[in-house]
Amino acid sequence: MIGLACAFFLLAATPTVVAAPWWVTALMLLAWAVALVQGCRWFVRRPRAVAALPALLAVGWFAVVLAGARWLGWA
Repeated sequence: MIGLACAFFLLAATPTVVAAPWWVTALMLLAWAVALVQGCRWFVRRPRAVAALPALLAVGWFAVVLAGARWLGWA
């Protein structure tokens, strides 16, 4: 769950780091909210899966930022 908190700050700081549109940040924060709900559901039954959620969010963030920089011209 601490990793999800760290992932939130990574996703929320996206407009500061790159020139991403507001809707990209909103969609990534929506994905974070879905991961948080799923992490709360899995907290007792699947603790290793909860630990993997922040890693998946970070990889997804990296892919979105790279794709946006390459094909959409985000600086």
